[in-house]
Amino acid sequence: MRALTVVYAIWLREFKAFLRERTRIVAMIGQPLLYLLIVGKGITSGLRLNAAPGGLDYLKFMYPGIIGMSVLFTSMFSAISIIWDREFGFLKEVLVAPVPRWAVAIGKCLGGATIAMLQSILLIALAPFVGVGLSLWLVLQLLLLAFLLSFAITSLGVIIATRMTSMQGFQMLMNFLVMPLYFLSGAMFPLATAPAWMKTLMTVDPLTYGVDALRNVVFSDTILRVGAVSLPLTEIAHRAGLIRWSLSFDVSLLAVVAALLGLVAALRFEKA
Repeated sequence: MRALTVVYAIWLREFKAFLRERTRIVAMIGQPLLYLLIVGKGITSGLRLNAAPGGLDYLKFMYPGIIGMSVLFTSMFSAISIIWDREFGFLKEVLVAPVPRWAVAIGKCLGGATIAMLQSILLIALAPFVGVGLSLWLVLQLLLLAFLLSFAITSLGVIIATRMTSMQGFQMLMNFLVMPLYFLSGAMFPLATAPAWMKTLMTVDPLTYGVDALRNVVFSDTILRVGAVSLPLTEIAHRAGLIRWSLSFDVSLLAVVAALLGLVAALRFEKA
């Protein structure tokens, strides 16, 4: 019960701190919107996914990747709070308390996952504007995927942050890590069309399976007409190689990765 109390207290602190930082909310929402509205629209005007019949344009393809991008950046920013807490003394106060240290790490991971899930709501609400249908079950699936993916990414950030001694070093490492994670996730181009050496890197990127799962869910409620036949957008994307794996495989792998990273984050935080 003491450990659960610590997890809840750290989670609540992360959540309240997020609500009070309005500039952070605007920045975290604005960046994905810029990618979606400017980059996505700009590339769509000059590019057509000819391999996918039925009118699947680049903006629809990129949309799930933008949700993944929002989750990625929000999760990493949540992990950076460990450095802030250490520099301003809050973390020292927590660590001298008679509570298990691993609970602090789990609370951080859950707080980051909750924040990322809430930020995903605005991007999910934009789905009709990019030609993607929405339903209550689809929205719930997207929120659960955002939470699972964010827990894994936040855990990775916590693992790194526990060994960093300065804010500058952490930011430098994050800049080096975040963009490759995003570009190798299949968010901007499909895995099927990537070079062989790049496919290897993409398959070891945990964000790849999160983006693939988001595409499976986002496209499931959209029907496109191909000739005289109406087909779900998911089936069209599978045929064209734009979706690589099944939803069950993506979710299972993400769950395993999230559990492993969460365990490692708790153990490293305990030792650090």
